[in-house]
Amino acid sequence: MVVKPQQTWLNTLISFRATALHDCGGRIAFATAIGVVVALIENRCGVGVLDLTPVPFSLTGVAIGIFLGFRGKTAYDRFWEGRTLWGALVNNCRNGARQLQTLLHCPEPEREEMRALQVRSSYLLIAFANALRHHLRDSDPAGDLEALLLPSDLEHLRDQRNVPLAIVQLLGQEFVKARRRGWLNDLHVPLVDNLLSDLTNVQGGCERIKNTPVPYAYGVLSHRTVAFFCFFLPFGIVDDVKAYTPFVTFFVAYAFFALDALGAEVEEPFGTDPHDLPLSALCRTIEINLRQLLNESEIPPFLAPVECILN
Repeated sequence: MVVKPQQTWLNTLISFRATALHDCGGRIAFATAIGVVVALIENRCGVGVLDLTPVPFSLTGVAIGIFLGFRGKTAYDRFWEGRTLWGALVNNCRNGARQLQTLLHCPEPEREEMRALQVRSSYLLIAFANALRHHLRDSDPAGDLEALLLPSDLEHLRDQRNVPLAIVQLLGQEFVKARRRGWLNDLHVPLVDNLLSDLTNVQGGCERIKNTPVPYAYGVLSHRTVAFFCFFLPFGIVDDVKAYTPFVTFFVAYAFFALDALGAEVEEPFGTDPHDLPLSALCRTIEINLRQLLNESEIPPFLAPVECILN
């Protein structure tokens, strides 16, 4: 996710870093180059054969603008739903850690055992968040889980195709153990069961977004219509704007290509592109919060943006 830097209006206007120009700069340059060539031929050689009527561009330009606006809203809705789900995950982990600290009670001789269960369960919550991040990004979670889980847990998870779900199952077993030992009152069992259900629901919501992309034909239509419009635009405006054809083409191409590129990037919110959700930072927030509730002394720092990008 791009973290907006503190800068002036002018700096924002000329900013290049983490903008759509990274993705569509070549397309914009190509359309502008066509505008330069068309303007040179028309204005210096007096060849009128390249002239097209601007009527088709006037009609299709409005339609394409509406289409891109709708596509951008659809993409942002997916992005915001993903952020809402991860916000719920942060709160669910906080609630789970709080319940572990307040709902469990035991005799004094069993306090160390109960403390070990509280620590293990809190670390399972942290592991779930990290495993879900890797699950959504199709990466290997082993490196992040080694410092959080027991070797036996890692061995068990090695053969699991759905690691976050397997971690929820391990967490459920810890709650069952607490109930059997009498540390968890039967009246509080529905609370912790709801916690496990909420974690699973968050995972299911994220998987729904990841596994249900915007239809392929929809994206192809967007790319093609924008490309054809911008590449042929100079032929439709050169008779009216003359030598200014490259400049007009540049601004129109920037608007259309940038909207198209941003929509394509934001519609997949769990990746590692600059405008995707900062899942690593959210996982670190969960880890810091839960380890502080455990009164641990060595707490990792919050992740900081690198060149205005928070991963």
